[in-house]
Amino acid sequence: MLSRRWFSLSKAHTFLIRMLTSSSSGSQVFQNMEEVRSRLREIVGASTNWRFGRILEDLDSLGVLICYTHTKHEATLRSPLSIVTALVDKIGLWKQHIHPDCDIKFTGNVSWVGNTSMEVKIHMLQLLDGIYCPTLDATFVMVARDPENKRPAFVNPLVAETPEEEEIFKEGEKNKIRRLESSKASLLKVAPTADERNIIHNIFLNTLDSRTMSFRSRVLPPNSVWMEDTALKSLEICHPQERNIFNRIFGGFLMRKAYELGWATAYSYGNSRPYVVAVDDIMFQKPVDIGSLLLLSSKVCYTEKNNIQVRVHSEVYDPNTRVHHTTNVFHFTFMLEKEIPDVFPKTYGESMLYLDGKRHFDSSMKEYII
Repeated sequence: MLSRRWFSLSKAHTFLIRMLTSSSSGSQVFQNMEEVRSRLREIVGASTNWRFGRILEDLDSLGVLICYTHTKHEATLRSPLSIVTALVDKIGLWKQHIHPDCDIKFTGNVSWVGNTSMEVKIHMLQLLDGIYCPTLDATFVMVARDPENKRPAFVNPLVAETPEEEEIFKEGEKNKIRRLESSKASLLKVAPTADERNIIHNIFLNTLDSRTMSFRSRVLPPNSVWMEDTALKSLEICHPQERNIFNRIFGGFLMRKAYELGWATAYSYGNSRPYVVAVDDIMFQKPVDIGSLLLLSSKVCYTEKNNIQVRVHSEVYDPNTRVHHTTNVFHFTFMLEKEIPDVFPKTYGESMLYLDGKRHFDSSMKEYII
């Protein structure tokens, strides 16, 4: 068995820089103009903005690569462990537009280490007027597995050598505690708080039909939409082209497809092109096998002024057994340039989605200026 060794946080802090555009990496990444045009068709969207779904794929790949570098042993050519994405803790954007004709740089490092898990921070910067400007920050949680028995595997510890690195490591500890507390307070486990119950009851009162005053009769207030009417769905057949090294479907592909459906949901709801502000709390609950039928369903679960919170539920359907298995739940915060209708839940289940969406939106508001 290979012995574990201590890694300095600073040594991993800036080891990774990757250029994605053709202007500065033509000789390294793109060999000719046809390859450049082909790549640009993949990464530039209809609005001539960088496709955020493709960025999600790159972030996932980079996070795994950083962890493989951290777990590599000096005596081996490559890491003896398998690294998988367990959670996308949070992704926040600082700019509405990501220009397709300006260089992009990614830097990342392992910021916290447990026994078998690692927190990874990735920063994306774009070259504007000769200066690399912060564009995006992402935090992932990766777990190590023994490739033979698939059980959790110990990873190299991390040591902080400066006060700044101590703060980064402490922040990782706080993030772990926050995730545990959030899991315990999940609406799937405990009842809403008193304030949240008041919110739902006020929504119920505001949607009662004043002509009948019956609990069964509900009406929409002006400039509002029922949550059930915001739903969109899609189906993906998971082909081998999207597999990872474990012959499962690449997590970045799942994130891209979920984001694109979530974006379409926000666009349809607001009748205006939305901008993604934050992504958070994406838990990879179950791997997706090649050939699976992947069902994606999305809803607008919370709105406030010109902001939309969209929830995308991902599940695998087995036609032979007719069984559905949840694989992921995605949470996206979008912003529009105009105010939008309010969304209203009708059932108790939708009310829980509304409260959960509000929690995610409020969490994004604390960290990112919307």
